[in-house]
Amino acid sequence: MSESGFDLGAGMTDGGYADFFGPQVPRAGDASQTATLALASAAYRDSPVEEIKKADNEWHQTTVNPGRSWAKIFRPNLGEAFAQAVVGRMLGAGRKPLIQSFGIEPQVVVEHCLAANRIRKERDRKLTFVMAVCGLLFLPGLLVWLLGFLIRGTVAKSENKQAGALGTAVLVAVGALAVLFVLKMPFGGFWGWYGRLAAVMPVVGWFWAKRICEGTAKDLSASWGSLVKGASVGAKVPEAVPSNPDETAAEQLRQSLARLGAEQQSNSVFYAGPKGILGMGTRWGSWQLAEELLPADPAREIHPFRSWDVVRAIHDQLSLLERGPLNTGGFTKPSIRHWIVTPIAEGATAVSRPEGADVEAYQVKPHAVQEICNKQQFGAGDRHYLGVQWVLWDGQLVITMLITVTVLHSTLRIEVTGHALGPVNGLFMGGPSAPSKTVTKAFKPWESRKVMLPLVNTQEVVRLAVRAPFTWYTPALNWLGGTISLPEPFGLRHAWADQPWRHRFMADDALRAATPVLRVVHRAAIKVLEENGVNTEKFGARSAFLSGAVQDPTPGKADTYNA
Repeated sequence: MSESGFDLGAGMTDGGYADFFGPQVPRAGDASQTATLALASAAYRDSPVEEIKKADNEWHQTTVNPGRSWAKIFRPNLGEAFAQAVVGRMLGAGRKPLIQSFGIEPQVVVEHCLAANRIRKERDRKLTFVMAVCGLLFLPGLLVWLLGFLIRGTVAKSENKQAGALGTAVLVAVGALAVLFVLKMPFGGFWGWYGRLAAVMPVVGWFWAKRICEGTAKDLSASWGSLVKGASVGAKVPEAVPSNPDETAAEQLRQSLARLGAEQQSNSVFYAGPKGILGMGTRWGSWQLAEELLPADPAREIHPFRSWDVVRAIHDQLSLLERGPLNTGGFTKPSIRHWIVTPIAEGATAVSRPEGADVEAYQVKPHAVQEICNKQQFGAGDRHYLGVQWVLWDGQLVITMLITVTVLHSTLRIEVTGHALGPVNGLFMGGPSAPSKTVTKAFKPWESRKVMLPLVNTQEVVRLAVRAPFTWYTPALNWLGGTISLPEPFGLRHAWADQPWRHRFMADDALRAATPVLRVVHRAAIKVLEENGVNTEKFGARSAFLSGAVQDPTPGKADTYNA
């Protein structure tokens, strides 16, 4: 921390980027572990891609692009679409600026997405070879078998049991036709033997592909389960660690991850109207102390001071919040930072970070922060806020209290606002379950039993095998099967965060933090005023009134001005 009290951010090197040479693993006891690993687990999931819509919140919705209606077999599952979208959005060339993910470690989530993509690429490489040997060389047979699977898969989705039986009958008919061709080919010679192989080799390829798919599914499911359980499993991303100077792709990936870490440490945030400050959640409470600056001694003038002098005194006192007169628990150590807040439109789909000589590695320099605090208090431009933040409940709750000090004419105004970002949506908290179904016992129809199903069913093997050759050219695969579009402006944490008010203890923590913070802010400010010859009688009276008002147990919607 510099002499001015400005936190430059941890882990910054001379070049401005965090030094990164390997996967970053959340350590046991990390404040953000649960929320981080829950989001990372989405990269390994095999659920339908449409389930991502269940995680939408009031302000951010994920768009599912379905692709071509006649090419549903190319449609990705949730893990495939999520991992590809997150990697492309957070590491892609020429990407738009990101919103900081308070309460999680976005670099860890991205690394798990890269690791999941690598596992799937290894599987697709093997499946492509299988398709070339058992499918492309015997294309007529492959097309017939594939048509049978497509018909079966289409009618199997129907709730009509007769339609389901018809789909099975179609596949059986294709199998019977294949057996007939093998046993009694209508022509001989080379084409006769080719016809027999064309009928048989796609089936051989399916069994081969099934073994490959099951092995990969076990790896993905194991990673998914361990992350949801909270195990600190490091993502294996060898492609991000260059072993020699000639590995330009690995070096570019390493630099992209380093930039992601640097942007996460940026002290620039964005206010989007009713959406609140992006990444910190909506503003649920606001308390203003605004009184006239009058000299304590009418015979003497007030000693000149600046807004920054008050802010610096408040900063020093907030750093002592975890201390108390009684040994009964209390606050954990908060993060105290100076923020530069840029206003954007409520419906904005992109943000633009400050640039110029006063910005280095996404950080607005201390002297520029001090100048904004003292001068940009009215009219257009960025604003300065002092923030005290707690990351609680293993990263599931982010409480931020923001303080701003303004002086207009002879009125000093100190505003304290409360922001709360709730837990990660429950969609990301569920673990994998072994496929099974309940059937009626043959001789005891009044009883039922659970039957375990294969980890990868027939239709899934076909889908993965057909998709595999197209994974070498992602744009074509995305055009055929579709993708997901992440909500913009995008940040991993706030995009899928629920409101904290539905969780009683989380709501209590957010509400309880406001009162002591407000009192510390007022006490520090009044002390500065007294030292500079200001009459603090009205300030004290107003502070006492707000001290009672802040104890209202009901959170409001301060950003919509109806609280």
